[in-house]
Parts: sequence; structure tokens; C-alpha cells
Amino acid sequence: MKVVFMGTPDFAVVPLEMLIKNNINIIGVVTQPDRPVGRKKVITAPPVKKLASNYDIPVYQPEKVKSAEFIKILKSLEPDLIIVVAFGQILSRDVLDIPKIGCINVHASLLPKYRGAAPMQWAIINGEKVTGVTTMWMDEGVDTGDIFMQEKIEIDDEWTSLELSCELSKLGGKLLIKTLENIKSGNLIRVPQNHEEATYAPMLKKDDGKINWFKTTWEIYNLIRGMYPWPTAFTLRNKTEFKILKARPYLTNAAPNPGKYLGAVKNEGFLIGTGDGSLLVLEVQESGKKRMKATEYLAGHTMNEGEFFADDVHQK
Repeated sequence: MKVVFMGTPDFAVVPLEMLIKNNINIIGVVTQPDRPVGRKKVITAPPVKKLASNYDIPVYQPEKVKSAEFIKILKSLEPDLIIVVAFGQILSRDVLDIPKIGCINVHASLLPKYRGAAPMQWAIINGEKVTGVTTMWMDEGVDTGDIFMQEKIEIDDEWTSLELSCELSKLGGKLLIKTLENIKSGNLIRVPQNHEEATYAPMLKKDDGKINWFKTTWEIYNLIRGMYPWPTAFTLRNKTEFKILKARPYLTNAAPNPGKYLGAVKNEGFLIGTGDGSLLVLEVQESGKKRMKATEYLAGHTMNEGEFFADDVHQK
């Protein structure tokens, strides 16, 4: 069985590696073009490209996978199957029709919940306790195809979207191998999704990370975890962006003091009031500055009890 793999970020690396180690015949890897990364805008190859290159697998990096030029290349490969894992482009019908068997996708949620680009982040932000991965048949919709297999995982209260991504990447790789085994044996069952139960996980925007201090301690904590490492949760201090990279719930079911600085906690950080208590801030980053522990920030900055974070503490 000749397979073309489409994927781009770290999340797709483990599934690709598992395919290689299970001797799946990967005849080509399709990934996004190299992009400028970081403040210095260094042109950087996607993680999937780096792995494929290590195994001398041909790599293709079309700006648009649905372009006539690339479709011609893809057809020339004559794949039996296309596997998609966090590729970053929507496949057109012309692409979906190329492989003899079809196209399958590994999606980081228990579909039909959290269709879309950021399922792991929104699962944490929304306070989900359980999520998982799905292998599915691809159609022209966004994560709307028939389900093949699913595997659940509990979300640890301290995981950020980075840790969840690592766990689901491994789980997704294992589920992908099981799915391929069932395809080969002819035992794979396709189950249509219940579209009425669908929820959505749109691509994150920077403004999604703005903290509303009137929300509960746990809602704010979940936002901080879900937004890490990108785009990160932030507030405003002295009208300047102030990122909160790490925190933990301190008090809940207490008097509300939304956005109010409530003092330092020795050797740990400082407290900000929430809609139902307080949040212990552990790591921060001022706009244009390096990230640091909250204790380091306190050592170099004056903070007065009673001052407020955010330019408008009456945001709701």
C-alpha cells in the first residue's frame, strides 16, 4: 500500500514516525512551506519535513495543495491512501479523489465535538475533563467525515495545550496504526457523525487570550493553560500588554476582587483577584521583555496593593 502523508507541526511528527517504524510504505510527505520564525524571522522548516528528510522520504511543500500544478504531481505518485495529520490546508474534492482507497485524518478530539483548527486548546479553555483522538474518513467538510476509531484520554488539571498535544500525538499515532491494520484486513467500520451534536474549535486569535477578571478563578486558569504556548493569555498593566504564562488557582468561593492586585505570596508569586476568589501568578512576560518568574518580576517592579490589571476592570 503506497501512502502519502500530509502534516506540518510537532503534533504530526509522532504519527509519521510510527508509520515509518511500522514499515508503512511512505512514498511522499506533503507539508507547508518553510516559514520565518521568531523575532529574527529565521526561515525554518516544518518539524515533519525535518523527520522525513532524516529518512530520505521525498518532501513536497506546495503553497496550495489544491493547485493544478501540485495535483498533477500528486496524481503521478499514484497513492493508495493519503493520511492527514494537522496539515493546515483544506483538501479539495480533486485531491480527495486521487488515492485509490481514499483519505483519512487523525483529529485531536472526540468528534463530532471540537471540529476545527484548535480542538486541544478549546477543550482545555472550556474545562473539559476528557478528550481524545479520532481517525476519520475525509470528505469536503471540515472534520465532518465518517468516524473509524476513537480513543479517550483524561485531561490533567495542570496540563497546558502543549502537554495535551504531546499526549494526543502519541495516542493518535497508535490509533492510526490500528486503523491501518483494520483497513488492510477489511474490518474497518465507518460510523456517520451525528452532526446535531457537533461543536467547534475555531483557529485561535490573539484577542482570545485577553483575560476577563470577572470570570471565575478556574475559568481564567483554564484560559491560561489553553492559550499556552500560543497565543498566550494576557492582561494589561499600566496600559501595556502583560502576559501570564503560568498560574494556579489560589482561592475560590471567596469575595470577588476582579483584576485587583492582592499582594505577594513568598517564594511563589503574586495574587490577582477574580470573580470568585484569586489566582496565584507564577510566570509572566511584559511586552518586549523576556519571560520570568513572578518572584523575579516583583523584585524589579513596584506593585501596590489595590492596583488593577486591565485598562477597564469593568469589562464583562
